[in-house]
Amino acid sequence: MLAALALAAGSRGMVGGQAIDLAAVGHELALPALEQMHLHKTGMLIRCAIQLALCAAGVEENSEQGGMLLQYADRVGLAFQVQDDILDEIGDLQQTGKAQQGADRSRNKPSFITLLGLKEAQNYAQRLLEEALAALQSWQHEADHLRALARLIVERNK
Repeated sequence: MLAALALAAGSRGMVGGQAIDLAAVGHELALPALEQMHLHKTGMLIRCAIQLALCAAGVEENSEQGGMLLQYADRVGLAFQVQDDILDEIGDLQQTGKAQQGADRSRNKPSFITLLGLKEAQNYAQRLLEEALAALQSWQHEADHLRALARLIVERNK
């Protein structure tokens, strides 16, 4: 479990994704590259949380249940970043705690907003939410907390 957490936080996870993010300033990224960058940032830590839960429960990652939960984690991880980009652009400054709206755009950082536009980024966040929820379809109420978490991530305003 410690190795999984170290991997998720290290150069092949969050730290590596942050390095890609810093190197991408001033460059335009295609959607697959932007997704990969963010899957290695917050997305990798969300994925790791699911991996740790699977390990604690004795469920193999490559099992059907494990695969569906990891798919959920990946969709939620991307949705988190898409919503973060949306909030950077239109979020209430007091709620987000940011100094200005559009900070990513003003710093010439690649984002889902600059690549897709606001409306399409909002649609993309909704599609990611739907895909995350679909990954949980074989569970009844046992996955309600995960469903609520996914909705909170996409519907949050800070």
